[in-house]
Amino acid sequence: MSRINTNVSALIAQRSLENSNADLSTRLQRLSTGLKINRGSDNPSGLIVSERLRSEISGVSQAIDNVERASSVISTAEAALQEINAMLVDMKSSVIEAANTEAFSREEILANQLQIDSVVDSITRIANTTSFSGLKLLNGSLDYIHSGVQISQIVDLDLQGVSFGTNDRVDVSVEVLNSAERATVFVSAGGGGILTSSVMFAIGGNVGVEVFEFTSGVANSGVVAAINSRSEATGVSASVGDASGIRLNSVLFGADQFVSVEKLSSENQSFRTVDVPGGIEINRDTGENVLAMVNGNLAVGNGLNISLRTSVLNLKMGLTPGAAQRTGTPYEFTVLGGGTTYQVGPAANIQQQIGFGLPSVAAHTLGGSTTGYLIEMKFGGDAALSGGTYPGENAKRASDILSVAIDQITMLRSRLGAFERNTLQATLRNSQIVLENLASSESVIRGADFAEETAAMTRAQILQQAGTSTLAIANNTAANAISLLR
Repeated sequence: MSRINTNVSALIAQRSLENSNADLSTRLQRLSTGLKINRGSDNPSGLIVSERLRSEISGVSQAIDNVERASSVISTAEAALQEINAMLVDMKSSVIEAANTEAFSREEILANQLQIDSVVDSITRIANTTSFSGLKLLNGSLDYIHSGVQISQIVDLDLQGVSFGTNDRVDVSVEVLNSAERATVFVSAGGGGILTSSVMFAIGGNVGVEVFEFTSGVANSGVVAAINSRSEATGVSASVGDASGIRLNSVLFGADQFVSVEKLSSENQSFRTVDVPGGIEINRDTGENVLAMVNGNLAVGNGLNISLRTSVLNLKMGLTPGAAQRTGTPYEFTVLGGGTTYQVGPAANIQQQIGFGLPSVAAHTLGGSTTGYLIEMKFGGDAALSGGTYPGENAKRASDILSVAIDQITMLRSRLGAFERNTLQATLRNSQIVLENLASSESVIRGADFAEETAAMTRAQILQQAGTSTLAIANNTAANAISLLR
């Protein structure tokens, strides 16, 4: 049948041609943009997934930049600390040289003092000027701010890392579970507070061993004085116990401290070493570390010092001898702010942020409460080589201060190095791998396959040409009906 009002063949050919044109347009767009999804209608569900992946990729990329910048900050601080460490080591040499008073003149020792004065000033200057992009690193501005710390309880508090999250403060509670103890040995050497016969014995401690010999009739107080005169050589101190005994204690607290007593003569049969007056015989005893809970977490004890490392709180502190005893009453203080927060993950939450504190390393902060501080080594200070009744008299105290200061700088450098290596670098490597996988996943969903799209474009071109020819034929079909009128 031939109808001219409705050309169905032409309509079919036109629809097919439109489809071919639309398909060809889609293929050309994908090839020109390199994307398989250019609008939501291309793949609605794929668009949702790919946009989420793009968001994660952006976050991970920025996290990588953050980690690299944080590593640069740490490297800058560590370089300054390395220079301070070298200065302290040189100072130690000058102090040891000044202690050799018989071989060095007063003028030479005073010259060493001038050098020490200059180094002390230089250390403070480095602490005040070390910066990264205008951010002061070692002057204490990046240290944590705390309140409520009682120096009669807590000394040498070192807040290394605090995570505040959405809080503006962190409360800290320290409860002693087991008391710190010195190593203790009781010596019973006669009656009436004097030695009943001659005796020779050796006392050993963490520092060394010394041999003592006393004749009969020497008072216990004289024995105590002799032992205490060598405490620096043994690490053991003595005190008069009851009327017939002497108490020997390690100078320091802790499980690594010990006191040993060895009797070397057999004349004094009343010479006995016991754990407590009238107790069992022992010749050696060790101390005990303090055991404490910090915010419900068991802290590691070392003598009077405790340390805690959790995701929220990372600290070290020293307790006074009185505070290191179990009383049942916790010591409390508050961290009010300060420190630095490094964003090392793609999301801004507490799990992907790391708190890190950098204390001041100026001369007045280096040293300790028991030894004194580095600033005291400057001319006129209590640890200055030029002080005392003769040059070099303060050399031992100066040496002790330097030993503590060197340990402080070394430990801070080690902490920075561990943070950079085990946290920043590890996070960087992991983020780079995550970025690669996310980019690959996003590419699979959104990226155009050029081989596939090129083949599809060729097909669409062929169909377009065929559709155009077919439409022309269909349009001419109606004209054939005119021949029936002739």
